[in-house]
Amino acid sequence: MMQITDSYNQKNSLFNAMNRFIGAVNNMDQTVMVPSLLRDVPLEESGDLKSVRTPGGTATYFQDGDMYSSYMQLKSIRNDIEWGVLQADDRRKEKVGVSAVDTSRLEEDEDDLEKQFHYHLNGLHTVLSKLTRKANTLTNRYKEEIGIRGCGH
Repeated sequence: MMQITDSYNQKNSLFNAMNRFIGAVNNMDQTVMVPSLLRDVPLEESGDLKSVRTPGGTATYFQDGDMYSSYMQLKSIRNDIEWGVLQADDRRKEKVGVSAVDTSRLEEDEDDLEKQFHYHLNGLHTVLSKLTRKANTLTNRYKEEIGIRGCGH
C-alpha cells in the first residue's frame, strides 16, 4: 500500500509536472517542422473569446493568440525551466536594458514561509498542467493543419 501511495504522490510531484511539460514541449518542437505555418492559425478551433477579470473588477475580453505565439511562449517557458529564471532575466535585461524583476516586490513577509511555499507550489503545478495541455493541443492542431492525423497518439 505504501508503494502505491508513494508512486501516486510522485506522479503528482512538481518535478514530474515539469518533466511532463518539458516532454510535451520537446515533442511539439520536434513535430513542428515549419513554425511559420502556425501564424494566424487559432490554437482553439472555435476561436472563442476568453474573459479575464482585471484588478479593477471589470471583465476584459480577448482572443487567444495564434498558434505561433503560443509555440514561442511555450518554448520560452521551457527554456526558463531548463536554464533558470535568472538567466532568462539577464537575457531580457540585455534586450530591453532594464531588469525584468522589481527587487522591491521580492521582499515578502516571512511570517509563514511554509504557507507561502505551498501556495506557490500549488499555483506552479496548476500552471504547468495547463501549459502541458496547451503544448499537446498545439502539436495535435499542427498535425491536423498539415494533414497527418493520428500520428503519434
